[in-house]
Parts: sequence; structure tokens; C-alpha cells
Amino acid sequence: MAILRKLAITALALGGAGAAVFWWLTEPERIGPDAMAALGTGDAARGQRIFDAGGCASCHAKPKAEGEARLQLAGGGELKTQFGTFVAPNISSDPTDGIGAWSLEDFANAMLKGVSPDGQHLYPAFPYPSYARMNPADVADLYTFMKTVPPVAGRAPEHSLGFPFNVRRGLGLWKLLYLSDQPVVAFGEGTSEQVLLGRALVEGAGHCGECHTPRNPIGGTAKAQWLAGAVAAEGGGTVPNITPGGADISGWSESDIAGYLETGFTPEFDSVGGTMVEVQKNMARLSPEDRAAIAAYLKAIPSHPNGYPAQQQKPAG
Repeated sequence: MAILRKLAITALALGGAGAAVFWWLTEPERIGPDAMAALGTGDAARGQRIFDAGGCASCHAKPKAEGEARLQLAGGGELKTQFGTFVAPNISSDPTDGIGAWSLEDFANAMLKGVSPDGQHLYPAFPYPSYARMNPADVADLYTFMKTVPPVAGRAPEHSLGFPFNVRRGLGLWKLLYLSDQPVVAFGEGTSEQVLLGRALVEGAGHCGECHTPRNPIGGTAKAQWLAGAVAAEGGGTVPNITPGGADISGWSESDIAGYLETGFTPEFDSVGGTMVEVQKNMARLSPEDRAAIAAYLKAIPSHPNGYPAQQQKPAG
């Protein structure tokens, strides 16, 4: 009996130690004072550019909304994935149901660290793994613009997730593996400012890698296959390979890419389709210089074979 008691005590001690380590490793991390100082005061006009680059309206406005209705950010749109159904929240300026009561620090923690104002991990269906690479000043600009959008009452439904995905604390371990503020593609000295601007837009606010890069079974992006195309998160189709040597746009020039983002027409005069319709609509609102920078970046990154199975050749968008 004494041996059994000792074994039980040892097991409890080990379990307690393991729980303590888990709790420590999964503690939500907030931005530090240096990052907070780098945010600045923000500018709404510049923030609208980031709003468009990030495609915020595509997820948080009503489907097919046009004009001023694109700023009615009540959320409610669903993303059905293998992990469950994620629901876009209300991010209008409503102080109760939206984010109108959030401080700049609250907003920056959500964007850069994936942490809510009440200290919980946010699910990466909100693409903060990409936003983490944004310039802090751009985050402040976006925050200032978000203060100008109209308040919309009504809280969006909660996510519908099964165990263990409904345990938010476990996301702390996921973040240790996949959350980084470092660029995905490292360029050498002498890289043009245009390519670097494109990198900031594609890897950061534009979060192109969230759809165009394959994921592993726990939802982490395979950065070794950056932008190589992927199986779509929902719908069963595929998302194109947009690396220079990929099968989907290998013959496109920089002007072809920029033109597609502006007009929605491919060099072969096909029109944009699927989920890319909303993305292209947002890209068309950017300046010609921004679209040219995105194109320059996409022609400068490494080529990869298609990141989706060969039998799935019909693009999702």
C-alpha cells in the first residue's frame, strides 16, 4: 500500500508539474512597450489602404455588399473547415457588439499577437499569423480608420468547434510553432524598394499565404512551400500556385499580374472566379504602385511545385 501511495503521489506531482508547464507555455503574449511606442497615432486615410489590402470587408460585411454597405461590418459569415465552423465577428465601431470600445493597445494585441482584450487566444481563422508581420504604424493607421466605420448592433454567433479545438488555451502551443513577425522570404541587400513593398503587402496585410500556401494537419502553413497553392479550406477545390514557376501563373508577366488584380481578367481574358472575386475587388481599390509592387514580389520569390494534389486541378479562385 505504501508503494501504491508513493506512486500515486508521484503521478499527481508529475501531472501538476506538467499542467504548470503547459499553463506557462500557453500564456497569451501581448505586445511590449517598444512595439506599443512604434504604433504612433495613426492616420485614417492611410488606414483605409490597409483595410482594402487586408480585405476586411470580404469576411466581415454581408456577402456581395457594394459601396457604403461594405463598411457595415456586422460579421456573421461562416468558414467551414476540418476543425469546425468559424464565424466572423462584428468589427464595426459599435462599443457593445463590435470593437468600438477597444483601445489601440487592444487592437494591436489582436492584430499582432492574436490576443483578445480579455486575454484569450484568438483563433487563426482571423489571419493574425500574417498580420504579425505588419509594420506597427500600419496597424495604428488601420485602427484609426476602423474608428470611422459605422456602428452596427448585433453580436455575431459564436464559433462551432468540437473538442479539443474549442480549448483556446492550447493555441498557445500552436503559436509557438507558427506565429512570427519575421518575413517569410528573405531578400538580400540591394533588393528593390518595390519588391520589399510587395513583400509587406503580400506577407502582411494582404495575408495571401493564408490561402495560397498548403497547411499541415494542425493548420500550420508550410512555409517551405510558400504560395505554392493549396487545397481550399472549404468547398473541395484548390487555390492556385502563384510562385513564378508554378503551373497556374508561370507564364504571366508582372504587368499581367498587376492587370489581373486591377481588372479581374487573366492574360487569356478569362475572368476572376470563386473566392478570388472578393480579393480582386479589394486589390482593385489599391494604387497602381501597390499592385505593381505585389506583382514584382510574386516574380521575385522562389518557385515551388504545386502544393495541392495532382488530381485536384480545378482552382477554387
